[in-house]
Amino acid sequence: MIRNYLKTALRNLKANKFISFSNLFGITIGLTCCMLILCYVLGELKYDRFKESENIYRVTRSFNTSSGTVSLYLGAVAPVVGPLLQNDFPDIREITRLLRAGTVTVQYEDKVFNEDEAYFGDPHLFDFFTVPVIQGSPRSILTEPFSIALTPELARRYFGNQNPVGKMVKVNNQFLFRVSGIFQDFPAQAHLHPQMLLSFSSLNDTALYGKQKLATSWDNNAFYTYLLFPPHYPVSQVEKQFPDFLNKHFHPEASKNTALHLQALRNIHLHSHLDSEIEENGNITTVYIFSAIALFILLIACINYMNLATARSMLRAREIGVRKVIGAGRRELIFQILGESILLTLMALILALALTWLLLPWLEGLADRTLSMQVLFQGPMIVCLVLLPLLVGLLSGIYPALFMAAFKPVTVLKGKAKMGSKTVSLRKSLVILQFTISIVLIIATAVVFRQLRYVQNTSMGFDKEHIVTLRYSSQLNHNYLAFREALLRNPGVKDVSVSSRIPSGRLLDEMGLNAFAGDSATSGDISLKYVVVDDRFIPTYGIKMAAGRNFAPREYPTDSSGFVINTVAANMMGWTNPEQAIGQNIEYGDQKGKVIGVTRTFHFESMREQIIPLLMMMDRFRAQRMGNISIRLGAGDPKPALAQIQKVWQDFLPATPFNYVFLDARFARLYASEQHQESLFMIFSIIAIFIACLGLFGLSAFTISQRIKEIGIRKVLGASVSGIVGMLSLDFLKLVGIAALIALPVGWLCMQQWLHGFAYHIAIPWWLMLCAALLALAVALLTIGIQAIGAARTNPVKTLRSE
Repeated sequence: MIRNYLKTALRNLKANKFISFSNLFGITIGLTCCMLILCYVLGELKYDRFKESENIYRVTRSFNTSSGTVSLYLGAVAPVVGPLLQNDFPDIREITRLLRAGTVTVQYEDKVFNEDEAYFGDPHLFDFFTVPVIQGSPRSILTEPFSIALTPELARRYFGNQNPVGKMVKVNNQFLFRVSGIFQDFPAQAHLHPQMLLSFSSLNDTALYGKQKLATSWDNNAFYTYLLFPPHYPVSQVEKQFPDFLNKHFHPEASKNTALHLQALRNIHLHSHLDSEIEENGNITTVYIFSAIALFILLIACINYMNLATARSMLRAREIGVRKVIGAGRRELIFQILGESILLTLMALILALALTWLLLPWLEGLADRTLSMQVLFQGPMIVCLVLLPLLVGLLSGIYPALFMAAFKPVTVLKGKAKMGSKTVSLRKSLVILQFTISIVLIIATAVVFRQLRYVQNTSMGFDKEHIVTLRYSSQLNHNYLAFREALLRNPGVKDVSVSSRIPSGRLLDEMGLNAFAGDSATSGDISLKYVVVDDRFIPTYGIKMAAGRNFAPREYPTDSSGFVINTVAANMMGWTNPEQAIGQNIEYGDQKGKVIGVTRTFHFESMREQIIPLLMMMDRFRAQRMGNISIRLGAGDPKPALAQIQKVWQDFLPATPFNYVFLDARFARLYASEQHQESLFMIFSIIAIFIACLGLFGLSAFTISQRIKEIGIRKVLGASVSGIVGMLSLDFLKLVGIAALIALPVGWLCMQQWLHGFAYHIAIPWWLMLCAALLALAVALLTIGIQAIGAARTNPVKTLRSE
């Protein structure tokens, strides 16, 4: 019996080649999209799966204004927090701390490199992040002061085929570090990827940080601190005691202004978007969106099968009738028809696996993620993969099977069987659902595209073109002015500035605003971020002044303690007119001075963030807090100017590699995830509407073939080709029109929610929604029209000859 079912299934697939191909192709594409997105989703969900990751938590810190509003939320804390927590909460099994070292220069013999992924780590690091240690012991390679551990790639780059352990390298042209071990690269699915680890105990040297400062400082919130708890420990009970902990160790009323929190390690990648993340994280919303897209595309393919199977069921009516007459029961018929659906899905699954393997490298580049098909063949996913043909086959074939098994033999054998109105209505509803999903995806693609064009083309309030940024080196502290003058001798260089932060970065630095406008009252409600600049920062970036002037320390020596604020800060302080702020006294941190200028509004951060109150001040400590050099180039080819800049750099910093980044490239990186979303939305919307049109093509072809004699009679009676095409197309275009009416509000609501992730965003124009609907209608009309025109131009003599 099973062999007979299999033969019948294969015979039916072969007998209806076009419909079988349409179904096979649609389900193959649907399954391929599903598995590609599944590789991405499972990869995102498997971040930070280290040995005891379910028991590891990161300590975070937030800062509040006196009104309770969170002004800053950091993923790192002060260096003293970790040891104090371990002392006060003995149930904490271990702590580990990481400090980003910034860009470090590493020299071995005559080789010099700049390394960005360098961190100070303590000896317990590998108890938390259980990556294999290839050479050395996990507990000892970071124990001794001035020891350093490297990844295999860095070891090969520095030492070639030599044994790296024991070799000495010079870091930042000052400190000699001994290579104590080699550790395997952190997995791609981790929220940090250090390439170089320097021993935490090296910070005890006063030239680096200072032992006393490490033990007492509550200021530098740059230390990523992780706690390891016992299994199933009630972590929330510890978090409830943090306010008392802060009041005890920091300040008697500290909990009013700052708070500590615990964040599960496994939640960092998808659920953490704090002000100081180690790397850019993913987003659980993106996971949900792409999971829904995968299911929708597969659903569209399944709907195609259901529509085409029910539409051609009348061609199989006599076969069903004969089977029933010779004894086939309802259950056997259902099994047979479902078997055909499952067989087709199994064939599609095999093709989809091959396509997934071929297309995965392409998706890796598009999504900027390391992806692997191995996630599909692990644990429960193997069971899901085995059951997938059965589930998709049942979903696609259950309604056609129930519908055809209900045929009455007497009716179908007499040729009187007709398609019921309920069946036709269901088929129409499924077509509407297909195109509703497709139009929503088209709207999403268009909105993402327009928002990205908006953030790229909207004025930032300063000129970001032709600016080159370099990392500042502390070796320039004593000869920076000479370095700057050497750069300015290059005719291609228009201006040079140095600052603690540059636009495109986050504004994280803040000191207390103690008093302003001559008032001795504390101004705790104002969160005022600061940037340390020199007198050329504002001209270099072309920032416009709303009132007052730029820093001019040569003409006005008191400017070294003066302040320039932005318009938002002036308004927050109660000065509605920027002119009112000029000459007002401010006490910010430990510095007292006057406001000498107010800038117009400009975007320092990305357009996801609101423009916040900002204060700029000069560094009274001779560039010790500077971190970036900004160089404005002239228009035209930048290559000659860059070559000259490199020459000057090498003259002043011969042991430091020359690396630069254009500012507009830094801003472009801020929206990299949205760029990836735009590309994926576009591709999946094209696939969705293609599969929907494929089903519409097959359905309209079948419907037109059933009406071919009617068309012949209409032509004989004088109907025009355009009239027949309009008649055949209208029924299907009505369905697409109804889908558009449903999709437009759904798409608008979904994309409004997405746009809320940007503080500055577009308003979705009505014509964009209309264009999405018209595009779907045009594609549907093209799909139907090709067949309708062919049918309308057929010679009626041929179609009516059999009558």
